[in-house]
Amino acid sequence: MNPIRLLVVDDHTLFRRGLTALLSQDERFTVVAEAGDSGEALRAAGREQPDLILLDNHLPGVRGVDAIAGLKEVAPNAQVLMLTVSEDEDDLAAALNAGAEGYLLKTINSEDLCESIVKVVAGDSVVSPEMTRKLVAAFRSRAAAPTALATPDPADAGDLPAAQAAPRDPLSAREREILALIARGASNKLIARELDIAETTVKIHVQHILRKLGLNSRVQAAVYATERGAP
Repeated sequence: MNPIRLLVVDDHTLFRRGLTALLSQDERFTVVAEAGDSGEALRAAGREQPDLILLDNHLPGVRGVDAIAGLKEVAPNAQVLMLTVSEDEDDLAAALNAGAEGYLLKTINSEDLCESIVKVVAGDSVVSPEMTRKLVAAFRSRAAAPTALATPDPADAGDLPAAQAAPRDPLSAREREILALIARGASNKLIARELDIAETTVKIHVQHILRKLGLNSRVQAAVYATERGAP
């Protein structure tokens, strides 16, 4: 397999270079570029077209979560994995809302970070355990207030994008099966095994699910399914 091509974005030079050196020791990765702010990150992402962008939130000028949309635009095939010190649930919600595939705290150990990168590139989503508890609390809060979900305030950056309105369920029976498995935390590989289909077929179904529901990531799909009582 070709190594996973990474863009490391962090304004702290020593941390960024240390992280780059650490990741470069793993033959599964190659760091194709570094950036210290969002503007530099946009230029590097457009030029290098990385497989994954490791993105800090506290950047000068524009926060990392506010740069995600632009990064996705210039590098549409890149996955975005937040790596930050911020334990603020609003930052977590904003990152997932913008389409980040994961949210990790910098307290993570190096082995878990490397495995998380591989998982995200394979199509999974990852969230630090400390933030998962806050995510679950947010799910429960939303489930307790369905009317608020039905008419989200567009000014609230923490809201997940509303699913496209439709008189009927827009998903096929197979897509509903896959969505339920996503809500249970299953990876593409596990879903393929469970349904006895190819992993590439699962990836295509996931893309269709996100498009039909107007969502940006697997995490959002899991939220959508959980709020609607997925088993």
